[in-house]
Amino acid sequence: MAPGLKEARPRISAATMQQFSSDGVRIAFIDEGEGDPILLIHGFASNHGVNWVFPQWVKTLTGAGRRVIAMDSRGHGQSEKFYRPQDYAIALMAEDARRLLDHCGIARADVMAYSMGTRVAVVLALTHPERVRALVIGGMGDKLLSAGLGAEIAAAMEAPSADWLEDGPKMFRVFAEATRSDLKALAACARGGRLKFSAQELNGLDLPVLIAVGTKDEVAGDPARLAGMIPGARVLAIPERDHNRSVGDTVFKKAVLAFLDARP
Repeated sequence: MAPGLKEARPRISAATMQQFSSDGVRIAFIDEGEGDPILLIHGFASNHGVNWVFPQWVKTLTGAGRRVIAMDSRGHGQSEKFYRPQDYAIALMAEDARRLLDHCGIARADVMAYSMGTRVAVVLALTHPERVRALVIGGMGDKLLSAGLGAEIAAAMEAPSADWLEDGPKMFRVFAEATRSDLKALAACARGGRLKFSAQELNGLDLPVLIAVGTKDEVAGDPARLAGMIPGARVLAIPERDHNRSVGDTVFKKAVLAFLDARP
């Protein structure tokens, strides 16, 4: 997910949308700025604009002298939609990200992801470690050790109305409606995009890692426990922010810029 619901409705982005084929899957993205590249991967029911353009991340990063590539993951935004859960396997989504780097001629990039996007980013870093220089994990703590999303969230996407839902699933449904997402595609994504990591796998992340979670985030899980499984990982507690409101926080932005400047 991403910024607060009132901020989530799509607007026309100043960035020029591009498209490429990831093994036959149409993926939309923007490519802005010059300098060290950073790939941005959004959360569930979000898109590149809601997660990264509107909260001023693209402006912040390009203003700091970085080249920003922000994608719409399959099933989201302007990328191709599918309605079978198997088309949303995290491994497939990670390969979309890897092929996007290939398409942009980028051998190695920093990667920042939020919420569900962090599962994609971690798989990318584990399967193609030579492609990821440093990793920012946003909106995710030790929930990486559980599969995430699943049948309850899928059912929320398929419900006749958000009014039928309890608070947790209702939050996801209302957000999806605010971003004008394809609810049927999101239901398939919720069922197919489940993947949990073991402590042993996370221990294999051999790169600089920053974990950023709001102090009022009830979705992400414990960031300190996650950091304890990743060698050298640092934790940023974003003060007084919940899961959605953490995304565009100034403390978060300043910490990411400092982290990127300090990494080898």
